[in-house]
Amino acid sequence: MRPFLAALREIGRMRRLGLLAIAFLVAGVACAASAPAFANILIQIDKPSQTMTVSVDGQLLYRWPVSTGATGFSTPDGSYTPFRMEVMHYSQEWDNAGMPHAIFFTTRGHSIHGSDHPGLGTPVSHGCVRLSLTNATTLYDLVTAEGMGKTSVIVRGDDPPGYYTPSQPPQQKRPFAPFGGLFRF
Repeated sequence: MRPFLAALREIGRMRRLGLLAIAFLVAGVACAASAPAFANILIQIDKPSQTMTVSVDGQLLYRWPVSTGATGFSTPDGSYTPFRMEVMHYSQEWDNAGMPHAIFFTTRGHSIHGSDHPGLGTPVSHGCVRLSLTNATTLYDLVTAEGMGKTSVIVRGDDPPGYYTPSQPPQQKRPFAPFGGLFRF
């Protein structure tokens, strides 16, 4: 009879251990589910109003003036996920123009980046979305913290009416190069 009672006690212990294990498992799943996840960032660019809004998890955080593409250099409409970020990019296509805090959203080279050129609020870029340097830093830091995969960029709207020419980067003095630059010193 004693072996039988010992076996019953052992079964009781195993049940308690099993219930305890299940309780820990449920608690672990509950903690994991309540852990803070990365936020979802929505960047919306409205070309007619030349504004950008930035929302995180549905909460509007920022509304900034921007400059989108000038006539002939339209910023493409669509929904994008950023795929590359550079603290400082130099455009080989546009005379090594500096593009601080660049967030690339098309494979053709369109990005959101900082700029100190005048004209924010009017479409004067070569197709990128320009922000003030301060706002570009804020946006870059936010996307860096939360992740490009959790960020959506939506560009929409008709280009504003009128003819806008792209602004030019500030002219820098270039070294003298005789014979039209054939020989450089």
